[in-house]
Order: sequence, then C-alpha cells, then structure tokens
Amino acid sequence: MKKLFWIPLLLLSLPAAGAQDLRLKVPYTTFTLANGLTVILHVDRSTPRVAVNTWFLVGSGNEKPGRTGFAHLFEHLMFMGSKNVPTGKFDEWLEAAGADNNGSTTPDRTNYYEDLPGNALELALFLDSDRMGYLVEAMSPKAVDAQRDVVKNERRQSYENRPYGMASLVIDENLYPAAHPYHWPTIGSMADLSAASYEDVVEFFRTYYAPNNAVLSIAGDIDPDRTKTLVEKWFGEIPRGKPVPLIDAPPAHLSAEKRLAFEDRVQLPRLYMSWLSPAQFKPGDAELDILANLLSGGKNARLYRRLVYEMQIAQDVSAYQESQAQISSFQIVATARSGHGLAELEKVIQEELDRIKKEAPGRREVERAVNQYEASFINRLERIGGFMGKANALNSYYAATGNPDYFQEDLARYKNIDPEDITAFTRSFLRDDGRVVLSVVPKGKKELAAAGTFISVEGK
Repeated sequence: MKKLFWIPLLLLSLPAAGAQDLRLKVPYTTFTLANGLTVILHVDRSTPRVAVNTWFLVGSGNEKPGRTGFAHLFEHLMFMGSKNVPTGKFDEWLEAAGADNNGSTTPDRTNYYEDLPGNALELALFLDSDRMGYLVEAMSPKAVDAQRDVVKNERRQSYENRPYGMASLVIDENLYPAAHPYHWPTIGSMADLSAASYEDVVEFFRTYYAPNNAVLSIAGDIDPDRTKTLVEKWFGEIPRGKPVPLIDAPPAHLSAEKRLAFEDRVQLPRLYMSWLSPAQFKPGDAELDILANLLSGGKNARLYRRLVYEMQIAQDVSAYQESQAQISSFQIVATARSGHGLAELEKVIQEELDRIKKEAPGRREVERAVNQYEASFINRLERIGGFMGKANALNSYYAATGNPDYFQEDLARYKNIDPEDITAFTRSFLRDDGRVVLSVVPKGKKELAAAGTFISVEGK
C-alpha cells in the first residue's frame, strides 16, 4: 500500500474561482549567532532522520579572472580533514552512523549536506563546525596540490575529454563579457588552477567561508531547543569574518547574433541555441521555464513532436531556463540523427519559436505544463535532505529572498502565468539578434554544421 503523504508541510485549502488552491506553508524558526551564522530549523517527524544543510554564499562568481576554480577546489578540500578530524575520517565517521553526504558548487553558492539518523545530529554539527572554523589549520600546500590535481583530472573527464564537453564553456564565454562572474566555468581553467599559490587559496577561504557568510538549515526529527543548544555549542566559538565583498557584475547584453562551430570526437552533430534571460525570481523567469516545458517537456511538446516524432531528424531535443542570481540563460539543445545536418534542425526550431512569438500558446497547453511543474514541486517536498529536499530549499529561498518559507510565493509565480505572458517574454528575450548559436560536429564533417565560424577549442 502506498505510503500516505504525511510531512509537516501545511496544505491549507483556500476557495478560488471554481476550484481549490493548496496554500503551502513550511513552518520554521530561525536565529543568528553572535558570529553572524544564520540558522534555520524545521521540524519534520515523518521519519527519524535529520538533514543538515550548509550554504556558503560563495561560488565561482566570487572569483576573479586569473584566479578561478577556488570555490570548486574547496568543495573537495572540505572533505579532506580539519583540525580535529583526521584525513579520511569525515566520510568514515558519517558512513558508520548511517549517513549520506555530499557537496556542490555553482556560480552563486557552495552547499554541503549530511542526511543521517536523528541520534547522530551532533556528529554532523561537530564535523561541519570543525571544517568551517578550523580547516586551514589542517590544510597544507601538499594537500592543496593533491586536490588541485584531482580537480584538473575532473576537468579533463567532465569537459576536455568528454563528447560535447567543451560546448558549455564556449557558450558561457560568448554569452557573458570577460569580466562577468558567469564568463568562466565553475571548475576553473587549467592555467588558473596551476597558477594559484597556497597563499591565494588560504586567503579565499578566510574571506568567504566565515560564519557571517553562511546559512545552516536543519530539518527533520529534531527538538528545536536542544538543536539550538547544540548549534551554539559547536559553532558559537568560531570567529566572525570580515565583511564579504559584494559581486560587482558588469551588464551582460548581446546586441548581435554570434554563430560558432567546432569539430569534436562525436558521432552525431549537436546544435546549441542560447540566450540571456531574466535572473531567478525576476519577471519572465517562470514564464521561460514553462516555455521550456512547452518546447521539450514530453512527447507532445512542440519541438519533440516535430523533430523527433514526426520528422525524425533529431535524436533528442531539450530546452531549459537555467535560473541564476545575477542573470539567467535559456538554452535549446538538439542532436541530429545520422544523415541530417544542424541547419535542418535550426530551421524547425526557428519556426516553432516564431509561432510562439506570433501567437500565444493555448491555455490548456500552458495549464498542462504548469500542472506538471506543480506536481513535481509538491513531490520534492516529500524529501527533507539531499540537493532537492526541504533543508536545501529553505537555504535557497533565504539566500535569494530573505524568506526561508517562500514555497507558496514560488509556486504562485507559475500558477499565475497567462499564455500571453509567455509570448511577451519570448519576444523580449529570445531575440534572433541576441543569441549564441553553436554547432558541434564530428571531426571532418564541417558540412553538417549550421551557419557559423569554426573555432579551435582548448583541450581538443
């Protein structure tokens, strides 16, 4: 028998025009330590487990040209031991307690989480506080060099030696101006990773990994008073850092189309069409997210139906709105089937975009996409941990809006979309004269590319 949806997520039925809307509310309490650490607590007794989620408000966007890759490097170093945690013991102790843990880095933030039984909460708080306050005391030039080599190898595997792997780097370099924090990849460049000194790395940590630049979310089977006492015990003695410098991002704007191509060790050609789009939670962000669903979110989606099902000229197609804090990007990616070129795919994609710019999508078509999003949104709330659970969402909403319980407001952005809004934002942001069009084709098959200038790509 399927388990009932029982979590401390309050769903309040409110009358609406001819229907009922569910009012989402995730109860929380928050407090701030004297050193500036913001703490968010959420009680969820559906299972005897706890999620501990730490956000450091630093990502690759806080780096500077010539010194990139530091935030991602620390994602590795934070698991390598600290003053009171010997090398290798961080994972070993957590695994012995039945815990799962991981970390991730984006241009806007770095996060770490532990999901573990409720009786092991103090272990997670001890480990997280030790690496926040005392990582540098256990860090050595040798340890930094070792993880620097690990990151370089990860770059080779994920980008340089991976089919189509360099496409995202080429796109970002051409979407954003050179001084923009999204211009360089989160993983950094080989040259920057090699050039960074031990002192550079330590300075970056001391600047950005202080408690006054962090948010700690604890969700699950907790006693709030006891949890607050434990947080004060383990984090209270960590000194406050200096004020964190704000990101000074230059304007990003494309006033002309950029058309590029390169050869790669791939079997099939792939087309990328990319635009600058509204930042997360700004007007147009949700509308373009729904547009992506209309284009590729299922077999009845416009691009999938035409390219993959009816014409059978594409192996796959996807569209997505990559929401980010400073400015976002909207992208369409399509892989051609054998015997077909990318100009053929681009023609069909352009036709579908022109249709939406000319005529708003049907109301039922939009409602179906919004309903799919709402179902996914509610399903994610069944989890407390991981990258998609409530603990991480509380941190994310706090960092972006100052309100950890922004769930209802976030969902309302989608439920209030009018089809005409999608057309208006498509016209405004998905302009033909403001995009990057990139073709990646098999070596020796330049004729399969859409129109564009061929470039050489680092690492190929």
